[in-house]
Amino acid sequence: MLIPVIVFGQGSTTSSMSGKITNSQGEALAGATVVATHVPSGTIYGATANVQGLFSIQGLRPGGPYKVDISFIGYSKESFTDINLLLGETFGLNVSMKESSTELTVVTVVGTTPSKFNTLKTGATTNISRNQMTMMPTINRNISDISRISPYANGMSFSGGDGRSTNFTVDGSNFNNNFGLSSNLPGGGNPISLDAIEEVQVVIAPFDVRQTNFIGGGINAITKSGTNTFKATAYTYYTNQNMRGNKIGDHDFGDRAKESNSIYGFTVGGPIVKNKLFFFGNLEFEKTPQQVIRWRASQNGVSDQQTISRVTEEDLQTVSDYLRDKYGYETGSFKS
Repeated sequence: MLIPVIVFGQGSTTSSMSGKITNSQGEALAGATVVATHVPSGTIYGATANVQGLFSIQGLRPGGPYKVDISFIGYSKESFTDINLLLGETFGLNVSMKESSTELTVVTVVGTTPSKFNTLKTGATTNISRNQMTMMPTINRNISDISRISPYANGMSFSGGDGRSTNFTVDGSNFNNNFGLSSNLPGGGNPISLDAIEEVQVVIAPFDVRQTNFIGGGINAITKSGTNTFKATAYTYYTNQNMRGNKIGDHDFGDRAKESNSIYGFTVGGPIVKNKLFFFGNLEFEKTPQQVIRWRASQNGVSDQQTISRVTEEDLQTVSDYLRDKYGYETGSFKS
C-alpha cells in the first residue's frame, strides 16, 4: 500500500537543465521542443523554447545518463547522450540547429561526467557521486567521512564555523541534532546507511532560495531509487582490535582491548510499473558487542569516580527485592 506523505524541509533534491536554442545565424528558435529522457528509468521530461530561444527543465532526477532530443520544424533533429546531472545544479545546454529539407538526426555524445564549468553555480559546491563514495576510504561509514572531500570541511564544521550550525538533509528532510548539545548527527553519526545514498552535495553559503535554515555549510543527500532493471546487492563489513595499530614509532601501547564491529546489509530495487513506478529498499544491521553497564556497586558507599558507584550492593538488593515482591519484575543481576 502506498501512502502519500507531504514533507516540509529545506535542501535541494533535484537537478535542472537550461539553455538556448538558435539557428546557424544565431537567431532564436521559439517553439523548439526539448525532450530529456532518464535512460535507466525511462522517465521523460519536456520543455519548449520561449521567444528568446531559452528553455528550462526543473525537477530532474539527479544522475543519469540522460538522452536529450531537440527538434524544430525545418531543422534537423539534434540528440545528446550520456548527460549526467549533479545534485542541486543546473546543466547548461546551448544548441545551434541546422536547416534541413529532410529529417536528419545528429547524435552528439556529451560525456559521462559534466564539467563543473558547464553548470550554473550557486556558491562553493562539492558533489560526491555514488561511485566516488564507493571508492573513498571510510572507517566509521559516517557521512562526515564522505563530506571531507570538500576542502572546506572539518568533520561537521565548514569554513571554521560551529558544526551545530551545519544543516544535514536527506531527500529534503532535516536530520540535524536539533537538541544542540553537540555537532554529532543522530544515530551515532549514521542516521542513514551509506549504501542507500545516491549522491551527496556539500554547499558553502549558497545563494539558492531552496536551501535555507543554516549558516555556513550544508550537506544534502538523496537516496537511491529503483530503475527499469532489477538490482540487488549484499555487503558486510567487519573490524576488530587486530585491525587497529598499537605502536607509534618504537613505543608499544601494549595489548589491545578486545573489540569488534560487524555490519550486514543488502539493497534491492526495480520497477513496479515500467517507466512509471519504482521501488528501492535497504536493510542494515550493526552488531557491536560491548559491556553495557560499566559501573559497579560499592562495598562501603564510597565512589572512586571511575567505575565504582557510591550506591551499595545492599541498596541495589533492596530495590531488586521490592520490584520482585511488589510487581513480579526481575531486575537481573547488578554484579555483571
